[in-house]
Amino acid sequence: VQLQASGGGLVQPGGSLRLSCAASGRTTSSYAMGWFRQAPGKVREFVAAHRWPGGYTDYADSVKGRFTISRDAVKNTVYLQMNSLKPDDTAVYYCAAGAGRGSVYLRPSYDYWGQGTLVTVSS
Repeated sequence: VQLQASGGGLVQPGGSLRLSCAASGRTTSSYAMGWFRQAPGKVREFVAAHRWPGGYTDYADSVKGRFTISRDAVKNTVYLQMNSLKPDDTAVYYCAAGAGRGSVYLRPSYDYWGQGTLVTVSS
């Protein structure tokens, strides 16, 4: 599975961005798909995840109510809609795919990672 993340950029506080993560190589329909982020000097942290079957979603407390993860099974793509962005959201955002072992909150649960896309929230 190859993952290609896109959609990052510079946005002012309070603004919105939508990240995309396109999967290729094989279908990820049975995989959990997640977003993580890594700010300068910090560890990579969980942001959101989407699980099949059932379409369950999980969010870090810091983004609940502002970010929404969604998935298009036909396009084999997962999205992260980010609203009400804050400077603390500045980071490189990574998408990941996992075969469903372990907690979606944990990095070792994911088998494949995209290259990351930079989100900068600044005035």
